[in-house]
Amino acid sequence: MIALLRKSAFALLLLSAACQQPGGGPGSPQAEAFLDAYNQQYQTLSLAYAEAEWQANTYIVDGDEESLAAVTQNHEALAAFTGSEQNIQAARRLLEEDLEVNDLQRRQLERVLYLAAGNPQTVPDLVKRRIELEARLNQQLFAFDFQVDGESLDTNQIDQLLRESNNLADRRKVWEASKEVGQVLKADLAEARDLRNGVVQDLGYDNYYAYQVADYGMNADEMQALLDDALRQLRPLYRELHTWTRYELAKRYGSEVPELLPAHWLPNRWAQDWSALIQVEGVDLNGVLANKPAPWLLKQAEAFYVSMGFPSLPSRFWDQSSAYPLPADAGYKKNNHASAWHMDLDQDVRVLMSVVPNTDWYETTHHELGHIYYYLSYARPEVPLLLREGANRGFHEAIGSQMGLAAMQTPFLQARNLIAADQEIDPIPLLLKEALNNVVFMSFGAGTMPAFERALYEAEIPAEDFNEYWWQAATHYQGVVPPAPRGSEFADGLSKTHIINDPAQYYDYAFSIILLFQLHDHVARNILDQDPRASNYLGSKKAGEFLKTLLEAGATRDWRELLREATGSDFSAEPMLRYFEPLQLWLEKENQGRIHTLPPL
Repeated sequence: MIALLRKSAFALLLLSAACQQPGGGPGSPQAEAFLDAYNQQYQTLSLAYAEAEWQANTYIVDGDEESLAAVTQNHEALAAFTGSEQNIQAARRLLEEDLEVNDLQRRQLERVLYLAAGNPQTVPDLVKRRIELEARLNQQLFAFDFQVDGESLDTNQIDQLLRESNNLADRRKVWEASKEVGQVLKADLAEARDLRNGVVQDLGYDNYYAYQVADYGMNADEMQALLDDALRQLRPLYRELHTWTRYELAKRYGSEVPELLPAHWLPNRWAQDWSALIQVEGVDLNGVLANKPAPWLLKQAEAFYVSMGFPSLPSRFWDQSSAYPLPADAGYKKNNHASAWHMDLDQDVRVLMSVVPNTDWYETTHHELGHIYYYLSYARPEVPLLLREGANRGFHEAIGSQMGLAAMQTPFLQARNLIAADQEIDPIPLLLKEALNNVVFMSFGAGTMPAFERALYEAEIPAEDFNEYWWQAATHYQGVVPPAPRGSEFADGLSKTHIINDPAQYYDYAFSIILLFQLHDHVARNILDQDPRASNYLGSKKAGEFLKTLLEAGATRDWRELLREATGSDFSAEPMLRYFEPLQLWLEKENQGRIHTLPPL
């Protein structure tokens, strides 16, 4: 899983004009009037904040206090409105006393209260301090100058070196450089954690982690049980992948087989994706894509969705997105982290990326446009504006990841002329590459990240213990260790952007991995009548219609009910396990005689 959705204020908060209340009876006139007034005021405030954030992420200049001030000012204005005591009291009164409130109104009013809990003006000083500190953290993170031997590197260059270099000394330098930002952020994040907890506790949440999990209709223990169940099911396969990787990389680097995997041996800064270890014979996307201009990748991704019956992207998408790397002489920086933005919950959709013609960005373009088409699908009058978001946050990620997976399958690549139509491809290396992405990711996304962030907010671990907790989790869940002991002066986990600006939500991605295989299995088997390991959605209007039924609902339905109705089953890792069954058998044979050292869960 490479591309990541920006699930900050935009996907959750931005509202435009009020809409009709369809279904569930005529509804309450009082609730409708309240929601109308709320939406009208909120639109103005939220759009101003959206534009300020966009500017701050796409035009980063050292020492630029003006952009930081604009983000802070607009965020404070938005927070003052969403968290106002008047709105809290009105929403509570309508929910508790107005018997005419229908289901869609109830969902919207509950959303009003949920948003208010993030910025309650019952504690305005805490909210103001948190907003100011979060803006400073973002600026520090995105403007950080990564250096190796005095030479500045951007994150694309760091990632390329970790994917390609076989020099362990160079790899270690680059990996360590990628973690230096954690020391800069450590003290401020500890303070931001305290402020985030204090803000949500005022409206009854135990801590900020519990607040974010509540978006799923769960508590933290229930979410952990869901994650633990998936990890237990996948552990035998991950154990074989871990063993295979230790032995294969020891041969590659000419080293002894390590008991656990040194982090700098792996092709990803957080050891969350090892797929770059495998080059599938007959599939040289990097070679093919190297001859394509970067905009071609984004246009091909759009064409995929259009072939299934989705509309072409609005012209303003192309005009206003920031999709490609900045020129060397730009004089400013941008956030290179891939993200999709829904600026106004209508037709103003954008991507923030740094697309270059390679395999990672090819898959990422398909993933990010999954979010964009999700936005556009529920941006319709039938869906109230407060409910124009995913069925839950993980649904948004699942759709993007499902499209990324579909765009990498052999029949699809052949249909796109990216590999020869008569090219025979060994299915095992393909499955291995996919597992080194998706199965490996689960140990990070359902293990290391939730364990660290839950401890961060629930146990309120002090800053000097950040690194210890991080590496305890990475060792336990991933079987990964640092190149050498890393002391309390470091905070290696904080190099992960989500901990800074998308906090306590990373399990969304783990949820999405399980869900994407469940949805993909349904589409391949029941709609296309194809092997889930070798399918082609291209041109399938039936596949498009199935996806639209999920996307167009937005958050008007409970996610469990929506999934059960669409696929006929509850949330389950079984389709993912079935998908990788041939690989499990192959790995067990390959690893005969090898020592398995992955710690038990």
